[in-house]
Amino acid sequence: MSEAVSQGSAEVREPTGNHAAMLLVLLAATFLVRFDFFVVNVAALSLGTDLGASATALELIVGGYAFAYAGGMITGGRLGDLHGHRRLFVIGVLAFTVTSLLCGVAVTAEQLVLARLAQGLAAALMVPQVLAVITSDFPPHARGRAFAGYGIASGLGSIAGQVLGGALVQADVAGLGWRLIFLVNVPIGVVTAIVAARVLSDRRDAPRTGLDPLGTLGLSGALALLLVPLGLGQPAGWPAWTWICLALAVPVAAATVRWEQALGRRGRSPVLDLRLFRLPSFRLGLVAGVAFNMYFGSLMFTLSLLLQAGLDLGPLAAGLVFSPMGVCFSLTALYGGRLHARFGPGSLVWGSLVTGAGLALLAVGLHVRGAGIGVAWVLFCLALVGLGNGVVLPSLMGASLTHVRPESAGVASGVLATSQQFAVSGGVAVIGALYFGVVGHDTGGAAHAAAMRWALWADVVLVLAVIGVVLALKRAEKTR
Repeated sequence: MSEAVSQGSAEVREPTGNHAAMLLVLLAATFLVRFDFFVVNVAALSLGTDLGASATALELIVGGYAFAYAGGMITGGRLGDLHGHRRLFVIGVLAFTVTSLLCGVAVTAEQLVLARLAQGLAAALMVPQVLAVITSDFPPHARGRAFAGYGIASGLGSIAGQVLGGALVQADVAGLGWRLIFLVNVPIGVVTAIVAARVLSDRRDAPRTGLDPLGTLGLSGALALLLVPLGLGQPAGWPAWTWICLALAVPVAAATVRWEQALGRRGRSPVLDLRLFRLPSFRLGLVAGVAFNMYFGSLMFTLSLLLQAGLDLGPLAAGLVFSPMGVCFSLTALYGGRLHARFGPGSLVWGSLVTGAGLALLAVGLHVRGAGIGVAWVLFCLALVGLGNGVVLPSLMGASLTHVRPESAGVASGVLATSQQFAVSGGVAVIGALYFGVVGHDTGGAAHAAAMRWALWADVVLVLAVIGVVLALKRAEKTR
């Protein structure tokens, strides 16, 4: 197999095709996947009423998508490297469109659970190709703006899932109710697939050396052993099976790594090329991304709880509170790539400091006012958080992939996307458990305000960890 990573800069590619059109279809897919990750949260009550879904079924409808998505992304990235990123992207978009339709027409909770699992697998085929195409097909001078666009689409998709999802359910167009949040994907997906087939290049960078089914099974199994208990453990009260799964994840992951190493030594093509981790930019960027996404996932979850259970806002009003964060995120993400090009990792440090300041100010406001905190103060603090996030997230992704060669862009993107998904789930589980532990059996607003303070300070610690890792990355870049 060709050398998967380089100790120098990534190979420079000549521009191919219409990069504006290419970026548009890539970002449309990114938006849809992030939108569908968050949109089900606001429809959970309607799903329970219309389909008679139990609490466990609702957890699987919400979490099954995330599990399948995370478990399949590394394999999806490797398939793109082997068979062409355009082909896998178009297949993924079409599969996502069909599974969205199946979600929208489901008549039982069991059907919706299966459709959501399939939708997550479709997303896992599609998403790794987005970053892979940007890394391998865009010229160096265009990548910063492309990564910024990726960050904007990801951020807006997350916020839109909260805001537009509530609006779509509440509008109840043609009596469709919650079904519209899935059916709206169908026309967008069809158009995206048609355009993608025309504008994306059909280049395949990795040699056709076959798949690694044992490695795929091992990676998927290890991720499932981690993500399933993290997603379902807290609502179920952490029964024994959750701890058994978490304990088994370690030896399964270790055995898979040893198999991947052995396969690489024999000149075969492991699904996970461990040589990627020799690159300081990739290794440290991945760690920073995990810390950042743990904070972000936990904030979206715990703040939703505070707004609805602690401040008594309705689903739509609570979703609208996130709007300033999304707007500010978009504004700074437009310039995040330029700031990183000019100031290097220093821009990530300053962006993280702004994010941390917004979180700390919100925690202080809750300490002073408790459940009586004004919504205006919450909006101001979230605006600061959005400003910082917009600088950090797109540039962090770009920095992680800087020295990855095109033939490994797909699997590298899959690893990053998987780590992000795991981090979001882990942040929700760990900091969510802290939140519920502080609330206890007290359903009053004061208890939720106190729980949110603890969650916010934990988020601040994670943001400070991002700063520490970025400074280490800055030192590593100087010694290259």
